[in-house]
Amino acid sequence: MISVLIVDDSGVVRANLAHILGADPKIQVVGSVSGGKEALAFLERQKPDVITMDIQMPEMDGFEVTRRIMESTPVPIIIISALWAPREQASSFKALEAGAVACMPKPPGIGDRNYTEAAAELVAAVKQMSEVKVVRRWPKRPCAPAAGLPVPPPLKRQIQIVALGASTGGPPAIQQFLAQLPADFPLPILMVQHIAPGFVRGFVDWLNTSSPVPVYLATHHETIWKGRVYVAPDDLQMGVADGGQIVLSAAPPEYYLRPSVACLFRSVAETYGSAAVGILLTGMGMDGSAELKKIRDAGGVTFAQDKASSIVHGMPGEAIRLGAVDYVLPPAAIAQTLVEMTRKRQPSHGE
Repeated sequence: MISVLIVDDSGVVRANLAHILGADPKIQVVGSVSGGKEALAFLERQKPDVITMDIQMPEMDGFEVTRRIMESTPVPIIIISALWAPREQASSFKALEAGAVACMPKPPGIGDRNYTEAAAELVAAVKQMSEVKVVRRWPKRPCAPAAGLPVPPPLKRQIQIVALGASTGGPPAIQQFLAQLPADFPLPILMVQHIAPGFVRGFVDWLNTSSPVPVYLATHHETIWKGRVYVAPDDLQMGVADGGQIVLSAAPPEYYLRPSVACLFRSVAETYGSAAVGILLTGMGMDGSAELKKIRDAGGVTFAQDKASSIVHGMPGEAIRLGAVDYVLPPAAIAQTLVEMTRKRQPSHGE
């Protein structure tokens, strides 16, 4: 049985979540509380396998509760947020930064036409996140430059583009990566982050609060400019075309996902070849692992997040197993190594 604590200041929402989760024979709701202080008191008596956490609550909001839990009694926390409230989305991503493992929209009531699908997604998320091994978070400190970074080899060709993919645990890893880039970083970055539908705009806005380089939601046929980050939108595959344009499409899901990292990496490998960099960060499953090898086989440079810094080492771990990776590093060190590569004189196309 997977034990779950529900934290929400609305009795109606608590009852709905308890009904959805309690209907599954493998899940047991062991507690339902109305606020952060009650949640912390509950954890002094019993540690559940998963916590569902509201964001906007009186006295102590979901971000602060998450921070305290992850610094004392780490538990996988799923943020249950209202999509329509920008303030809630901003706080949801702060909670992910503090250690929450996922965020999802609040499911509708039983009479809603989307109830069955939303309920199934919540149950699946609880089951998946119960397997995540969270670790204690210490109070945040500035990220110092990494020592002993690998010396990049001579590049075969001028780097033109960076493709990045992430899933569970990705938002804070991406934030750490972007924070180490200079404002004049000379390459475009195309990014796929697996995230619940409706949260991608809030994700972009949140990244822009700390990223030295501007972050945009990608649009179809948009020209790719250096020094910008482009995030794949909801329910569309993202690729690239000759001439430096973003291509969005309703192509079928890959690994049950749209957008998928696999689609982006394969497109970048085919279009840019040895002029590409591929980066695979923390995530559950295998999306993008085989396709990262396509970038490496084409002569590009590839990175994977190390196990110690990953919330889930599924995607990067599979890429390492496949021999798809040149460098295995934490996110900040990946960025620092990439910056060092771009600082070196790169050969022209004719060299």
